[in-house]
Amino acid sequence: MASSLLARLNQPLEIDNNLIDLSASIGIATWPLDASGCDDLINASQVAMYTAKRRSEDIVVYKSDFVTSTPESLSLLSELRQAVTNNELRVYLQPKVSTANHKVVAAEALVRWQHPEKGLVPPYKFVPFAEQTGFIREITKWMISALAEQWQSLQQENGLFRVSVNLSTRDLLSPSFPDYVRQTLDTFDVPTSGVCLEITESAIMDDPAFAEQTLAKLSNMGFRLSIDDFGTGYSSLGYLKRLPVNELKVDQSFVFGMMDDANDRTIVQSTIDLAHNLGLDVVAEGVETAEMYQVLGELGCEEAQGYFIGKPMPIEAFLTWREQWQKEYVEA
Repeated sequence: MASSLLARLNQPLEIDNNLIDLSASIGIATWPLDASGCDDLINASQVAMYTAKRRSEDIVVYKSDFVTSTPESLSLLSELRQAVTNNELRVYLQPKVSTANHKVVAAEALVRWQHPEKGLVPPYKFVPFAEQTGFIREITKWMISALAEQWQSLQQENGLFRVSVNLSTRDLLSPSFPDYVRQTLDTFDVPTSGVCLEITESAIMDDPAFAEQTLAKLSNMGFRLSIDDFGTGYSSLGYLKRLPVNELKVDQSFVFGMMDDANDRTIVQSTIDLAHNLGLDVVAEGVETAEMYQVLGELGCEEAQGYFIGKPMPIEAFLTWREQWQKEYVEA
């Protein structure tokens, strides 16, 4: 039955004399083997379907080892889908500041979940699961759309304000992702140059050839690209120089240790020098103190991000915070 349905879905669809190619991913779960009730059965089939998408397969039959904790995880997937539908997700922004003039030049967008019963759910409780099942792609799409809607309210009179969005392996391996992002931004007149897409080394190395194609397409569209958590992955310098990236983010583990550990400080300085030699900017994560902030500026790091500057906060709180920061550190 699934194969027959897939064959029908794979047939081109004609709309206004244009042929549209269709594709589908099918997840299968059975009762009572995979579930004890209707809701659990639907959730299990959804897990199988997202597994099919993640593996780029047509049909996948549910197995209990697809998720780490079956009943709770299946329920979580169902709740996550409802969270997107019911607008329970929230955008939080963590500011990035120029070490040269202390201006707030950008912010990293982070997702939070305002659960109707559990309150504010931190990302570590649902993002890893979303990545495991492939649902992270839906969250990324939601984030892009939410930021595009808020774009105008974030802009400043003295120059373009950038926002950064984290991409997962699933996003990089989705052929339709670049076009989706650009079309969403075009709908709200958001320039691609004002959006930075952050990718970890490990996400790239899952399928380097395909990731390189996706990044090249995004770069050609005008997006700014950043390698997140640089120094913690496995990419070679030879591969790094071929990627169309604009910046490196020094992992916070090295920034934390550089004030007391000479080796960590050497790593930070070497990363900054490497980036500059490749024509890239540098952003340091995990800046916890004024001393760290000052040292990073002396080492040549362009931008800093961390709790010394500001914690992740809702957009409304961010706008208030930014105004206060400008008065205290820029205009003073």
